Amino acid sequence: MVFDERLNYLVQKYNELIKRKNVIEEGGNGIYDKYKYPVITKDHTPLFWRYDLNKTANPCLMERIGVNCAFNPGAIELNGKIYLVVRVEGNDRKSFFAVAESKNGIDNFTFWDYPVVMPETENPDINVYDMRLVQHEDGWIYGLFCTERKDPDAPFGDTSSAVAACGIARTRDLKSWERLPDLKTSSPQQRNVVLHPEFINGRYALYTRPQDGFIETGKGGGIGFGYTDSMENAVIDEEILMECKEYHTIKEVKNGEGPAPIKTERGWLHIAHGVRNTAAGLRYVVYAFLSDLEHPEIVTHRPGGFLIAPEGEERIGDVSNVVFCNGVVARQSGDVLIYYASSDTRCHVATTTIDRLLDYVINTPEDPLKSYACVQQRIDLISRNLKLINSPGSNIKI
Repeated sequence: MVFDERLNYLVQKYNELIKRKNVIEEGGNGIYDKYKYPVITKDHTPLFWRYDLNKTANPCLMERIGVNCAFNPGAIELNGKIYLVVRVEGNDRKSFFAVAESKNGIDNFTFWDYPVVMPETENPDINVYDMRLVQHEDGWIYGLFCTERKDPDAPFGDTSSAVAACGIARTRDLKSWERLPDLKTSSPQQRNVVLHPEFINGRYALYTRPQDGFIETGKGGGIGFGYTDSMENAVIDEEILMECKEYHTIKEVKNGEGPAPIKTERGWLHIAHGVRNTAAGLRYVVYAFLSDLEHPEIVTHRPGGFLIAPEGEERIGDVSNVVFCNGVVARQSGDVLIYYASSDTRCHVATTTIDRLLDYVINTPEDPLKSYACVQQRIDLISRNLKLINSPGSNIKI
């Protein structure tokens, strides 16, 4: 009786969740629209991933292998559907990848029956997460992700020191994955690596994030850029910093590329994350910038401040006060779907267009880096607006 009642309840709640219609939140900032409900949560994972449905073996229908959170997805559009390769984290803290699909990319996401089986290298991963999906012009879909292993040089008894590297896999259909050797660079740690979607002078280009330590960036820090001749044995001999961290900004501790940049008429549109420290810990936000079409390592526009920051319930979760994006879909219609996770717990979508994002990155003033200069920027905006409001015949009423 307990088994049947619980199963009926769980099935009902699951079906209500995956069939729920998402709705745009009122208001907003004009740059993008947020939605009322997350698009992916731990409860979107199938019941048969978490429960032993054998009534004899599990008469109380206990959750046997729990899911803690589902977040930080790579994103791609294939054959008119939106696919997310989600980072799913079990109650045991191990992350793995799983594919969820939706017809509109805004609601009704359902996971495939089985998680992704990611082949191991000769040096097996302890944890894998945060895949960036790229449909490259060479015909492959590449998944670049963080592979984490215990630091072999850690002192005896140190069970937290880790080494992060860039894992690389490729696929045609998101089902069968070919694991390639990890990216090799001169940096001790490498996270948030993203493949540029086009060849540049016949070579593969990658955005990197060189670090001295697993958490701390060390002496350098910022978004790097480099070339490799092959993805089958990817080696970057030289990384240049194209987008540096900066004192007393949203990216003062570190910053990194999000998904692959979007090609537009005005340049390559980048979605990135910036990190600063607070009394409550690290605060992650999402920001944007534009780089040159012919030389994507040259940044042309840097709008000041963040594009997306955690608000309301987004601030609460496994790692609070964090938003992070590594998945964006730019559709042929000009619509853009930005998939961002909140507090390492769940995933949301924000919708906008190429035109709106270009307006934002080109016409938003750059951070002048000093309070006095920031006030001058705001005074200039206020003065222009008051002149409009007070001009004869103005129908602006505030």
